[in-house]
Amino acid sequence: MLNVRIIEDPAAATVALDPVRSRLLSELREPASAATLADRVGLPRQKVNYHLRTLESHGLVSLASEKRWGGLTERRLVASALAYVVSPGAMGPVAIDPEREKDRLSASYLVALAARAVREIGDLLKRAHEAGKHLATMSVDTVIRFRSAQERAAFSAELTEAINQLVAKYHDESAPGGRSHRLVLLAHPLPKSTSQNEEGSNHASEEG
Repeated sequence: MLNVRIIEDPAAATVALDPVRSRLLSELREPASAATLADRVGLPRQKVNYHLRTLESHGLVSLASEKRWGGLTERRLVASALAYVVSPGAMGPVAIDPEREKDRLSASYLVALAARAVREIGDLLKRAHEAGKHLATMSVDTVIRFRSAQERAAFSAELTEAINQLVAKYHDESAPGGRSHRLVLLAHPLPKSTSQNEEGSNHASEEG
């Protein structure tokens, strides 16, 4: 089972977004039969079987085991991932694209960058999984509280300068065996609903 699966197929996205099927996917983080799921979600087993067949046809769940009870066969299914994300690519030609955004300081451009990251990383994750390899990534997640708009602008300028210096130091266009990486920095106001415990937190991680 994958930690996360990024759904690119519009039909699979429609199936996964159905409230009942989404609930079934959450219940199938551990293998379960239609009868067990019917008891959990309060639906007739026949209806649960219908939803499970639909999920299975789109590769969102798979067969975990089969057991025969007399003349009946009990099928236990399991979700293909612990969590799912719908790729912006599922929107087809109307999907947001940073290349079409003119204002590089706009919120829509920031959203477009985030959407592109989901789309590109989803494709890389799929290829890595098929090849049985681990995808090397790194990320930084932190919260900073600025005293004023002026200090926010100063921070942005200093950060840009520092990043440019690091890129100039480590970038080598002609290095044999080198591999290009995309570096994206995003900053946006923290939603008011976010827990105050996040204030001043700092999270950095690297995989690979």
